Amino acid sequence: MPTENPSEDEFKNFLAKPEFELLKCFPSQIQATKVMAVLDVLSNHSPDEEYLGENMEPSWAENPVITAAFERFNGRLKELEGIIDERNTNLKLKNRVGAGVVPYELLKPISKPGVTGRGVPNSISI
Repeated sequence: MPTENPSEDEFKNFLAKPEFELLKCFPSQIQATKVMAVLDVLSNHSPDEEYLGENMEPSWAENPVITAAFERFNGRLKELEGIIDERNTNLKLKNRVGAGVVPYELLKPISKPGVTGRGVPNSISI
């Protein structure tokens, strides 16, 4: 592992073959595999996950004021999804469109199961 004050031998090795010193910085295969497995588990959307604004609580349906507010909120979420889609296709926005640019989908309201990089869940527990 490199240090801020390398010994004379470490510095000579670095100057002779810097790629070997770089490789010492990388994790082992087992460490990298563990990190990838944990990230996959934490990034995965379950099939029964509920998303923000997707379903109204049954007790809210009894109150017309709450129902109207939920419908406005749900409509606004759909508007925001449309804005995200429009910006992803706007050729004037160079950071959103072009060769090698992945469209922004992180805050789109709803996602499919799996690792999708989109969807705002109702709650998060880790």
